Amino acid sequence: MTQQVQHGASLDWRAPTFPLAIAALVAPLAAVLQSKAMSPLGLVALLACILLARLRQGAWPWPRGAAFWSGMALAGWGALSALWAIDPRRSFSEGLTLIGMVLLAGAAAHAAAQDAPEQRWKLGGALLIGLGIGLAAALFDHLSGNALRAGVRGLQEVPASLAFGLKPAASVMALLLPLLAGAPLAPRWRIAALLLGLAILLAIPGDTAKLAAVAGILVAGAVALAPRRMPRVVAVALAAVLLATPALLAPAIGLIGARVERLPPSGIHRLLIWDFALGKAEEKPLTGWGMESARIIPGGEARPDPLRLGVADPNLLAWFTQPQLRLLPLHPHNGPLQIRLELGWVGAALAALALLMLGLAAARCAVPAAAAGALASGFVTFFASFGVWQNWWLCAAALALAMAAALPARR
Repeated sequence: MTQQVQHGASLDWRAPTFPLAIAALVAPLAAVLQSKAMSPLGLVALLACILLARLRQGAWPWPRGAAFWSGMALAGWGALSALWAIDPRRSFSEGLTLIGMVLLAGAAAHAAAQDAPEQRWKLGGALLIGLGIGLAAALFDHLSGNALRAGVRGLQEVPASLAFGLKPAASVMALLLPLLAGAPLAPRWRIAALLLGLAILLAIPGDTAKLAAVAGILVAGAVALAPRRMPRVVAVALAAVLLATPALLAPAIGLIGARVERLPPSGIHRLLIWDFALGKAEEKPLTGWGMESARIIPGGEARPDPLRLGVADPNLLAWFTQPQLRLLPLHPHNGPLQIRLELGWVGAALAALALLMLGLAAARCAVPAAAAGALASGFVTFFASFGVWQNWWLCAAALALAMAAALPARR
């Protein structure tokens, strides 16, 4: 098929790729206005993609491959953890939710990858436009003191807490940004778009999102230079980091030692969270405490004690007198540690296997740089930010996976 046809064909609303293209146009701005909107948006787009594939192809696009089955194994282990979990109903529910998400992501990715190339080509353009709108809105909101999101909410005054809402949006856009490696642009303009998006993400709030964006662009660039070897290197590296992190956190905390008071109070709190979670993980090393149990781990409701790390500065000690502080909040703010705490070494091994298989699958995508870059960006966010099982983030990740599979080879 010629490049002229690729660019000139109209977007067919009956094509499986069509819902993904609409989501690519809408998701970045929706995330800026309300990050939780990623849940319904992602679910509707993935379901519509699957249903349209069934109507067009006459058969259900059943997912397949090692990445899918390893993801199902992890989700199944999470559901099984209800047998020993603190809150069996929550663990079983979260396990079933993850099973459904893996099924949706796998089926939509298979359906989109089988769509006509002229329809898949449009997805890169939709991503380019959607990210442009979302990044511009985020930058305007940041520079205007969050006036955009305050206006949408009908607020006369902008509360200080509203600034936090840009951080999840930045993480979503950092996840999608590497997919521009498959945008229908000349190479120099594609690079310019990636760098411009990175510059805007570096300018708005969200430290983890900044790191994720940098990681995604660097990995996408490395894979573009070595498309056969680098995805495998990335896959092995990410899986190894996931497995090794819980074992390395304790020595890292010890190395900080007397220098702990140089950290900001929130950083010291993070160390106390990790120290507590590591101790609890050792109590149930093989199976863990059950999926989504971090929020109700015994002792987690206690107040953090900075004296445990040798903190003596009165100003730092005063910060820890805030009544809302907990030794372990809803999650330990570290994905590998949360999996190790909740699902034990079995769950950690299954998660590492799923990550490895996803990385290897990225090498087989039509645009491996886009797929591997999005995987690296998502891993950084998983490593240091939200709870592992938050539905809105899982929907965003599933949507990015399907989009990565749908992007056609560049012409």
